[in-house]
Amino acid sequence: MASSSFSNNSISILVSDDESDELGRKRVRAWRKRKKRGHHRVRNDLNQRLIRLFVKYWMLLIFLPAAVLIIFEVTSVGRKPGPVVKSEVNEVKKPNLMGNSELTKLKEPTQGNKSGRNLNRLDPITHVVGGVREPCLKLLPAEELEHLDIPDDDESSSTSLVKRLVYISDHETPYAGGNSTFSWQRRNDTRFNLFTGNQTFDEREKSFKVSETVVLHCGFFSQNGGFEISDGDKSYMQTCKIVVSTCAFGGGDDLYQPIGMSEASLKKVCYVAFWDEITLAAQESQGNKVGEDGLIGKWRIVIVRNLPFVDQRLNGKIPKMLPHRLFPHAKYSIWVDSKSQFRRDPLGVVEALLWRRNSVLAISEHGARSSVYDEAKAVVLKHKATPEEVEVQMTQYRKDGLPEDKRFNGKKALNEASVIVRKHTPLTNMLMCLWFNEVVRFTSRDQLSFPYVLWRLKVLKNINMFPVCTRKDLVNSMGHVRKAKPLTT
Repeated sequence: MASSSFSNNSISILVSDDESDELGRKRVRAWRKRKKRGHHRVRNDLNQRLIRLFVKYWMLLIFLPAAVLIIFEVTSVGRKPGPVVKSEVNEVKKPNLMGNSELTKLKEPTQGNKSGRNLNRLDPITHVVGGVREPCLKLLPAEELEHLDIPDDDESSSTSLVKRLVYISDHETPYAGGNSTFSWQRRNDTRFNLFTGNQTFDEREKSFKVSETVVLHCGFFSQNGGFEISDGDKSYMQTCKIVVSTCAFGGGDDLYQPIGMSEASLKKVCYVAFWDEITLAAQESQGNKVGEDGLIGKWRIVIVRNLPFVDQRLNGKIPKMLPHRLFPHAKYSIWVDSKSQFRRDPLGVVEALLWRRNSVLAISEHGARSSVYDEAKAVVLKHKATPEEVEVQMTQYRKDGLPEDKRFNGKKALNEASVIVRKHTPLTNMLMCLWFNEVVRFTSRDQLSFPYVLWRLKVLKNINMFPVCTRKDLVNSMGHVRKAKPLTT
């Protein structure tokens, strides 16, 4: 009975498959809605946190990029700019061999092509003075350079202790073998010859004595002594009032066109390069031919025949140290070694290094050493002169009392003479003659003898020994291209 009553009171519920699926979908939708609401809540929290951080640190976010930019600008000060390259064609405008601007392909510099990197660069060299970066050579603005002129003679010559030089020649002093045609003929196993005259030690001592009229040897001793120049070149050289000169004997170096000059300097300045016939042949083989006007670009090429010395370095000292004899009417001269490209306005250089400083001679300090005796050891170690000849020179200088001081008149005692800027006065002409006689008597390493001559000639004090960075601003250093060929008898 009980079982039957239970059976009768039960209610059976039928659930179809469709209904069960619908319930499942409702549960999934409910779960997804709860999940979605939770995801939005996390995102809102993150956004609110970012907003709070921005409100708190917005000043830092603004100043941080500005600080990065300032740091970048500071670290880039003093970097040397590269050539200006056209954007679409990889080309650059450069002066060519003739000194004109032409469009040439820009080659990427390589480690082994230092000369190619340096050629035709005009960017200034700078250094830090008192915490401020400044150019090493401060030239006048371009508009002032265009109106710069060579001043008339001032009173310096009239107030100078030396007023006149008399050069010893075979016309005043008989010289054995004076009619010889061998200009490199030696006498008494020395390098003195028909070009230099045979200066004795007694004459050497007298030549250092300052007086109104000084008598001394200064090359060109005999007409048979060599260093022959054509009459046409001599006539041209006599017209020069200010000259930039260089030389290449023995085919050792190429010719680099001067750059950076003003139009005024192009009209008023002579650019003269002295070559021998070996250099002429070497340059012509490279396609660098002298024009009918005697020019290659800006340079007047002067061919020298019958060079006086077998040592080509010694031949190179003649135009370097004796421009007052080659250019008798010049007031100023600038010497540039053949391994360098002159890259500044000559009148501007004379104004900056001489007129502005009230100097009559400007020459750069030595970059590595300060003592003549230290330099003598370096010359021997680098095989630039024999130990015997250097020892003879240093022994004589010690005997004469040359101190081992590393500074002289407040300047470095040792110089580097690849660039020389000077006014032609009797006193500076005397200095250069004395210097030339020393390199003939001892070694052709002229940095060993210049401090000695300056020390002996105590009356010449207004000399501008400019720093190495100024010399680097004056020229692009290319280095020697090849070894010069010595002369043979």
